[in-house]
Amino acid sequence: MYDQINQTSQTSQKKSAFVALVGRPSVGKSTLVNFLCGAKVAIVSAVPQTTRNAIRGIVNREQGQLVLVDTPGRHDSEKKLNKKLRELSDRALDEADIVLYLLDATRAPGHEEDGIAARLAPLQNRLAVAVNKMDGKNAAYDGVREFLKRRLPDLTDERCFKISALNGEGTGSLLDGLYKMAPEGPALYGEDYYTDQDVPFRIAEIIREKAINRLREELPHSLYVDVADTEFRDEGKKLWVRAFIVTERESQKGMVVGKDGAMIKAIRQAAQKDMKKIFDWKIELDLRVKSSGDWRHNDALLKRLTGR
Repeated sequence: MYDQINQTSQTSQKKSAFVALVGRPSVGKSTLVNFLCGAKVAIVSAVPQTTRNAIRGIVNREQGQLVLVDTPGRHDSEKKLNKKLRELSDRALDEADIVLYLLDATRAPGHEEDGIAARLAPLQNRLAVAVNKMDGKNAAYDGVREFLKRRLPDLTDERCFKISALNGEGTGSLLDGLYKMAPEGPALYGEDYYTDQDVPFRIAEIIREKAINRLREELPHSLYVDVADTEFRDEGKKLWVRAFIVTERESQKGMVVGKDGAMIKAIRQAAQKDMKKIFDWKIELDLRVKSSGDWRHNDALLKRLTGR
């Protein structure tokens, strides 16, 4: 069972489970977590492997509590960052009560899907599947189901769900299925929780989302965000934040700043707009740019960024 749970929660509910989401990059895991939690828990981008940590979203219903663990998309690559992300995903799979495998109905299963299915084969007794993007024009459920029957033969039809994480189609049935699989136990968090992320982490993730969605052609994986300082002001009504968008090379800083500072201004304004919806305080964001060598090969930094 996961550590670092909220020890202050005393609420006892009928069902309680950690649910690890796994799938290829851009399959819609983060979108699904946000929809089920009813709030922005995980950042979303078309850039593969946007998720770099095991993001937890919490669903509370009359049946009990599900802690959804959004893991990085599984992708074949031996780069150091990708290997760290794969280790993070493996740990979540091994420790979860339930594993939820997401597939994309608009993409035929390929080599990477074979690898994920092989990893999940020993876990079929606690596995559910959601075939996402069923609202897509090219959605083909039958082909995905045939793949599942071939690679995961013990998976029953009642644990396979057709959904659209974007509009919520089929998600009610999916939740019912997950609660049915969940063991009895007390809630791990209070009923008012929908995530356990701390404030600096959430701020850094929101800034990173806005940056990569604007710079994905130039800098898809070559940046991270460092929240250097936070300070409450105006009798706790305002949170001042100094954060840095950190690039891999000095020459990339200009892309983040943009002509006459237009790009970093747009990132800052978009981030503050999202933060206004999430936090109870006014956020004053001092956003800057710096470079930090080849950070994707820095073991200590990768450990901090991925939580491992």
